[in-house]
Amino acid sequence: MQEHYSPEQVETEVQRRWDETGCFRAREDAAGEPFYCLSMFPYPSGKLHMGHVRNYTIGDVIARFQRMQGRSVLQPMGWDAFGLPAENAAMQNNVPPATWTRQNIEQMRTQLQRLGFAYDWSREFATCDADYYRWEQWLFVRLLKKGLVYRKKATVNWDPVDQTVLANEQVIEGRGWRSGAPVERREMPQWFLRITDYADELLEALDDLDGWPDQVRTMQRNWIGRSEGVELEFAVEGGEPLNVFTTRPDTLFGVSYMALAPEHPTVQALAQNDPELAGFVDECGQGGVAEADLATMEKKGRPLGFTARHPLTGEDIPVWVANFVLMEYGTGAVMAVPAHDERDHEFATKYGLPIRQVIAPADGAEYDVQAAAFTEPGVLVNSGDFTGQDSEAAKAAIADHLEQAGLGRRRRNYRLRDWGISRQRYWGCPIPVIHCDDCGAVPVPEADLPVRLPEDVIPDGAGSPLARMPEFFEATCPECGKPARRETDTFDTFFESSWYFARYACADNDTAMLDERADHWLPVDQYVGGIEHAVLHLLYARFFHKLLRDEGLVASDEPFTRLLTQGMVVAPTFYRERGDGGKDWINPADVELERAEDGSVKAARHREDGQPVAIGGMEKMSKSKNNGVDPQALIERFGADTARLFTMFAAPPDLSLEWSDSGVEGAQRFIRRLWRAVREHVGGPAASPLDPENLSEPAAELRRKLHDTIAKVTDDIGRRQTFNTAVAANMELLNELGRLPEDAEGAIAVRQEVLEGIVRMLAPIIPHVTQVLWEALGHDGLVADTRWPQVDEAARQAARETLAVQVNGKRRAEIAVPAGADRESVERIAREDENVQRHLEGQGIVKVIVVPGRLVNFVVKPQ
Repeated sequence: MQEHYSPEQVETEVQRRWDETGCFRAREDAAGEPFYCLSMFPYPSGKLHMGHVRNYTIGDVIARFQRMQGRSVLQPMGWDAFGLPAENAAMQNNVPPATWTRQNIEQMRTQLQRLGFAYDWSREFATCDADYYRWEQWLFVRLLKKGLVYRKKATVNWDPVDQTVLANEQVIEGRGWRSGAPVERREMPQWFLRITDYADELLEALDDLDGWPDQVRTMQRNWIGRSEGVELEFAVEGGEPLNVFTTRPDTLFGVSYMALAPEHPTVQALAQNDPELAGFVDECGQGGVAEADLATMEKKGRPLGFTARHPLTGEDIPVWVANFVLMEYGTGAVMAVPAHDERDHEFATKYGLPIRQVIAPADGAEYDVQAAAFTEPGVLVNSGDFTGQDSEAAKAAIADHLEQAGLGRRRRNYRLRDWGISRQRYWGCPIPVIHCDDCGAVPVPEADLPVRLPEDVIPDGAGSPLARMPEFFEATCPECGKPARRETDTFDTFFESSWYFARYACADNDTAMLDERADHWLPVDQYVGGIEHAVLHLLYARFFHKLLRDEGLVASDEPFTRLLTQGMVVAPTFYRERGDGGKDWINPADVELERAEDGSVKAARHREDGQPVAIGGMEKMSKSKNNGVDPQALIERFGADTARLFTMFAAPPDLSLEWSDSGVEGAQRFIRRLWRAVREHVGGPAASPLDPENLSEPAAELRRKLHDTIAKVTDDIGRRQTFNTAVAANMELLNELGRLPEDAEGAIAVRQEVLEGIVRMLAPIIPHVTQVLWEALGHDGLVADTRWPQVDEAARQAARETLAVQVNGKRRAEIAVPAGADRESVERIAREDENVQRHLEGQGIVKVIVVPGRLVNFVVKPQ
C-alpha cells in the first residue's frame, strides 16, 4: 500500500479492473432479485455540469448499495439526443446536428466514466439512432390505426425566429424561451395523442405511488385537473347556441356577459365582414396560449353585437370576444360571473359591465363585490328559488334542475389536454405518415420503417429543412400508388424520453420494440431526476407505459416504483454593473473574498485587477450567471471520489446543495485520513481473530458504536436516502476509532472490523479508494461484490445505560440506550416509550432537556 493517497493513480487502476472484469454488466440470469436503478438520461450538450454529477452520483450510490444487498442490478445510461439546441449549435458551428451531437456524446461518456459510475455500457443508445426511433414510429403507426392518434388544426404558440411550435412551458412572459421573440398564436395542423383517454387512470393511480414524493403527485393531480361541473347552452336567436362548462353552477344567476375566444367559429365568421373585429382577432394572435400568460396579460375585448339567452332567467346576455378565452380550453365560450371570478371582474370593471352578487359570505359578513370578486363558497342570494341554499347544495340542485329541464348535463372535465406531439423542426424523429390527396393521411407500412432522418443537413433557421428537401418529402401513397407527400413534422422530443427506460431492458433486440426482458426488469425500482420534470416527462412516461401495456409489450401498470427528486446545486454569484444597466457576471474562481472575524463575507474583489465586485447571492449554477464549477477540473485536482463524497455529504439529496470550495477540500481530507488509518493499521501487528467475549471496555464500546453505525447507515441509504447522514456517521466512527487505546484488549481485531465496516459502508459513495483499502485490509476481489456489513445485535447490547424519562419533572419511564448515544437517538427512544407518549398526548413540547447518562425531561404545556 502506497504511503500517500494519489486519486488519479487509484482511480485509473480501479476503473481498469472494472472494465476488464465487466462487473457492472447486468444479466437476466444473475443470482439475486432484480433491481433496476435509473437516473434521467442527459441531453448531450458537450459537458457535464455539477447538477449531472449530483444526479448520477445519487443513482450510483443506490445501485451499488443494492448490489451489496445481494440484488441483481441494472443501471444503464444513454442519451436524450434530439432537440432544438442541437439545431442552434449546428448553425453556430456550421456542422450537421448529428455530427455535433455524436461528438458531444463521446466527450460526455468519457466524463461519466471518469466519475466511476457503475453503468452497464453495453445497453447504451442515443435517441437519434434509427435503431431506437424506428420502434416509436412502429408504435405510432399502431396507435394511429387504433384511433389513439389524430390530426387537427389547433391554436399553438409559434416562435417566428426559431420557426417552430412551442409548448406552453416554453413561453416565458409572452416570449420564446430560447429566441426571446414575441410569440404568436397560430392555427396549424398538429398531431395529437389521446392522453385524455387515460386521464382517470393517470389520476387515480397516483394514490398507489407511495414511493413518490407527495409534492410530485400533487403537481400531477393539479396538471390533470379533474373537475366536476355542468355543461349548458345559452341560446342565440338565429344562430348556434353557445355551449359552456362551469364548475360553479351555484353562480349561474350572476352571469352578466358571455366571452368567446378569438378563434371561436362565431367570432371567425363575424370577422370576415368586420375589419375592426378582424384586426382585434389578429392582435390576439400575439402572445402565448398558456393559462399562466392569459391570467397575467391585460384583459381586452370587443362586443360582438348580439346576445345569448340565459337558460334560467331568460335574460338577454351580451356576448363579447375576449383575449383571455382560449379555444383549446373547454368550449371556447365562458359564462362570465364578475362578482365571483377575478378574471371576469377585471374585464367587467374595465368595460363597465354589470357585477351582480349571487353568493354571500356564509358568516353573514358584508362584502363589496364592486371592489373585488368574492370567490369563496357561501350562501346564495339573488338566485330565485335557490336563494338561501349553501353553495354545495345549490350546485347539486341547479344541476338537477338543468338536467330535468333539458337545459344542461353533469359532466367531468379535465385541465389536461391531448398531447400535441408534432414539431416543425428538423432534428427529431420523423412522423411516419404520408399525405395523399385521395387517401388522406396514410401510415407508413411497418415493413418500410424506420423513416430515416437525413443526417447530412445543416439547418439555416428558416423553418425545417425537411420541408424543402424533395428527396425526403416526395413519396408514393402506400394505398393507391399515386404521388404523395411525406410528413415533414417531427415528434416532440418528450416522445423519445417517454419510453427509453423500457428499451434499456432489451436494447439489442432488432426485431421487436420490447421482449420478455422488459418484464424481468420493469418497473424501474428507483428513478432519480430533477423536480423540474415532475409534470411533463413523468406524466408522459406514465402515459406511454400504459400504452405499452395495452399493446401487450409490458405487464406492469406504472414505470417507476420509487422516485427521488434531487435538489439544485447552487453557488455564489458576483458581478459588475455595466454602463447600459446590464451585468457582467464573474466566476467565483476569479473572486477573492474578504471575511470578517465571524467568517462572514465583508467584501469581494476581482483577482486580476483587485477592484471590488458586487455580491449577488446564491443562485443555481448556470452559464448565464457564470457561477458554474467545471467537474472535469474538479476531478483532475481532487479526484472523482472527492467529488462524489462532497456531493453526497454537503446536503440531503432533495435539498439544494451549496457549493463550497472548503467543503470539497474537507472531503478530500477525510479520504486521506481514512487512507492513513488503514495504512497505519496494516503496517502494525497482524490482527488476531475477533473474540467478542474477551474485549476491554473501550474495545467493546467501539464495537458497539460500529454496529450502531451499520444499522444507521443501512437505514439512511436504503430507506431514508439521506446520504449525508450516512457519511457523517462514518466520519464520527473514524473519529472514535482514533480514540481507541492501542494496548486495549482486542484493540487490533476490533480496529480491523471497524475499518472493514467503514470501507464497505463507504464503497457505494467512494468506490475507487475503498477498493484499494479493501485489498490492503487483506481481501481479494472487488469490494463492490462483497455483501453489505451485517449488524451484530449482541455487540449493540454490550454497553447500555439506563436513563429516567420525565415530563415536566415527573418521572414517567425508564429507558435503556446505548452508552454514549447521541442526543437525537436518546430523545427518539424516549418518545417511543408508550407511557411517555400518553403523557405527551395533547401537549406542546416547549423544550427537551437531555442530561447524558442520567435523564431526559420533556417540558410541555397544553396545546
